[in-house]
Amino acid sequence: MAKFKPVTKVKSFATANSLKLSEKALAKTAAAGNFLTEVADVFLFILRIGKETFSRDFEFKEFFRQCFQIGYKSLPLISITGAIMGIVLTIQSRPVLVDFGAVSMLPGMVAVSLIREMGPVITALICAGKIGSGMGAELGSMKVTEQIDAMEVSSTNPIRFLVVTRVWAATLMIPLLILYADALGILGSWAGANIKGQVSFVLFFSQAFSSISFIDFLPAFIKSFFFGAVIGLVGSYKGYNAGRGTESVGVAANSAVVLASLLVIIVDMIAVQITDMMI
Repeated sequence: MAKFKPVTKVKSFATANSLKLSEKALAKTAAAGNFLTEVADVFLFILRIGKETFSRDFEFKEFFRQCFQIGYKSLPLISITGAIMGIVLTIQSRPVLVDFGAVSMLPGMVAVSLIREMGPVITALICAGKIGSGMGAELGSMKVTEQIDAMEVSSTNPIRFLVVTRVWAATLMIPLLILYADALGILGSWAGANIKGQVSFVLFFSQAFSSISFIDFLPAFIKSFFFGAVIGLVGSYKGYNAGRGTESVGVAANSAVVLASLLVIIVDMIAVQITDMMI
């Protein structure tokens, strides 16, 4: 009987490996099912937002309050970010332009760079960190403390009151914050140009705005609305669908920041490709 022991070992080995492969296949199938379920939930979430947006009982008071929270309360952070963008870009670019004898092109180069790309993207990423995490944490804590369930019991539509107002406030206010950051960036660029030189305020701004055309401004302004919509949707979705445990609040805030930042980069890439084909 000893000569059959290797056959027995091979059979047990094959059985164990087949069980492992079955477990891996089941795990991958479950992961794929969870992903498809998540995509369907996001699609239904967006449809509910669109439906409640055009309802008769739109929460204008809450909408204006969210505009104040998202817009006005973000001004100090956006002011510092915009000014530093202009100063750093000017200080880094000036030595290269000096080597080529093209210092006079500095205002126009900085203005075009800020308005077309750096201003919208960096400001949107900053807003994704501040606004997206705030929405995720706020709605997540309301989910954990069952405030959203209480609103449903009291015949208050939580999607209309909590989500729609935040999404539209972010969609409308983030483009304004981006314009504000662009203006402060150009002002910071003038300050940076005067660190190692002497340029008058009127001359600098006349050179900067003479280099900007409508085609530079319009695509950046349009994609900023998509940045705001993405940040509002992701922050609201992650917070509204948070789990029941207290740790889910941190998970919702963290995942909102990461996903919103990633989607901002993807939307910017798509917008750049579309703009490049149209120009």
